Order: sequence, then C-alpha cells, then structure tokens
Amino acid sequence: MSENFDDKVLLITGGTGSFGNIVAKRFLLNDEIKEIRIFSRDEKKQDDMRKLYKNDKLKFYIGDVRDIHSVENAMRGVDYVFHASALKQVPSCEFFPLEAVKTNILGTENVLSSAIQQGVKKVICLFTDKAAYPINAMGISKAMMEKIVAAKSRTVGLEETTLCCTRYGNVMASRGSVIPLFIEQIKSGQPITVTDPKMTRFLMSLEEAVDLVLFAFHHAQQGDLFVQKAPASTILDLAQALKELFHAPNEILTIGARHGEKLFETLVTREEMARSIELENYFKITMDNRNLNYEKYLTLGNKKTLLVEEYTSSNTNMLSIPEIKEKLLKLDFIQNELSTWRDGK
Repeated sequence: MSENFDDKVLLITGGTGSFGNIVAKRFLLNDEIKEIRIFSRDEKKQDDMRKLYKNDKLKFYIGDVRDIHSVENAMRGVDYVFHASALKQVPSCEFFPLEAVKTNILGTENVLSSAIQQGVKKVICLFTDKAAYPINAMGISKAMMEKIVAAKSRTVGLEETTLCCTRYGNVMASRGSVIPLFIEQIKSGQPITVTDPKMTRFLMSLEEAVDLVLFAFHHAQQGDLFVQKAPASTILDLAQALKELFHAPNEILTIGARHGEKLFETLVTREEMARSIELENYFKITMDNRNLNYEKYLTLGNKKTLLVEEYTSSNTNMLSIPEIKEKLLKLDFIQNELSTWRDGK
C-alpha cells in the first residue's frame, strides 16, 4: 500500500461483503495500515471474517447505516472511509423500494454527514452502472446516492473532507451475481437460465474494483466520479464460456428479463461524457459546479452534450468466448469451483 495509509484508520461500510473481504485481504498483506474497521449489521459474517483473517488490525462494528448513532460510533478517529454499504439486488429493490431509500439514500447521507462532522480526510463511495439512466428502484436509489455526494461536495472544502464516487459494472463472481448462479445450475444438472441472449454486461473482477477505488483515492478532487473502462460480453456468451470451462452438457434456457433489468448497461451517460476527462484506463467525471442562478443558462448552454456518445456495455470492447474463458480463469473463485467440480466427479 501507499504511504498514504501509514498508521491510518480505514472504515469500510458494508465491510462483510465481497468488496470488504478483498480490501481486507489486500491491506492486511502490508504492515503500515493501523486499523481496518468493518461496519455492518451481520454478526455472523463478521465472525466469519474474524476467524478467517485472525488479525488484530481488523476491528468489527455492529451497526446499520440507517442508524446515524451507530455510524457515528464507528466513525470516531477514522482517517478514510470506503462506503460500500447498499442494497444491491435489482428484484428485491423493485419489490421493496422504500428499503432501498432507507439504506442507499438515507444511509449515504448518514455516512457523509458523520464523516464530515468527524473530520474524516477522504470518503470514496462505491456505486454502480445502474445509476446511469436508471430504470429500476436500485438504480434510482444509487443515482440519488451520487446526487447526495455531489450536493455535499459543493459545501465542503478540500481541506476538510474530500468526497468522491466510483461507478463500476458487474463485478464477476460477487455475492448474488450471475456467475455463481450459472455454476450452481451446472453442478446440479439444471438448465442454465439466461434472461435474454442479447443482453450485455460489463465484466470486472473484484481486484479491478479495488484498483478503481484506490485510483480514486489517490487522484480525486472534490466531487469527482471515476469510472473504469471495462470489457463486456453477452449473457449467452458468458453462459457458453462457463459451459465449456466445466465441460458441462447443460442446456441453455432463455427465460426472459427479470424485474427492472436493462438490455445493456451504461457506465457514463452522454451528458457526463461532455464533462469527463478520458484517461488510459478510466474516465474522470468532474462535478457540475453550476449554481442555482439559472438565468444565465437561458442564453448560454453546452453544445458538447449533443456531440458525444455514452459509454455502454454494447459499445465497449466485446469479448469473444475464448477471451471470456481467459478472464474467468484468472478468478480464484472459478479456480476453486473447477477444482471441487473435478474432485467430485
């Protein structure tokens, strides 16, 4: 890790999830960080992490981002925050949208307000491609999370707390994602259920998600949003790639889209592209600093918004089936699943 983490305290909200685990694993390989606080409401997952890592630098805080008092308790003495706590499942948010409001929107407000109050140096918030042109409750709540960060950023000086966002596409093999589902179906001999063969999704590893957050940590200015360029594939090709890796005879069955699903995902909207800076592996989207004085914008607009194209899972680099297999084989999760599959046959 960089010297920026020397003797520092890091808080990860939603820290028992896939992201929190991979961050803990990476940071604990080094000695310079002082403490990593895992904040979540799931005591069972916290105990699992405690037993897995057996490291005194990991401190566990039971709480909920919905409860400002539990957030404040965990925030005292913290230098940096990675805010990963959220309801992330599209169907569950569709059926319980108010719960998405409470956790994703109000919870983010609690985390940011507490961080600013406690003098935290930097807060990096983890968001999703579904926040761009949202059509479902989860995406709408994530878009509102980004708006809250932007609004707070306008009122906080850089010398106080730096607030920034990251937005990424599907994280491969993360909890609740489609890859573990496909593998479970393969191993149980069931059909592999594909929603729409033409549906495309970005493919990003957990390690790449951490790299994005760390890049934002080192380069963010107030209110910035960082997006990592990522390849994509169709859901049909992803299913076929897994079939070939497991040498599985399972049929692929088309079942139709779930509640609130898009045919393709957008990582950067057309409007955001107009104020983005393209880097080698990332887009940096600067905050819209216009104020509430709308009068001057009646005669002066931004023509650039009409000249750019959004960045989506349908116009990015599309992976072939062999390329998908190569990317999948780099995942420890896939290697472990293949190993147990061979041993069990």
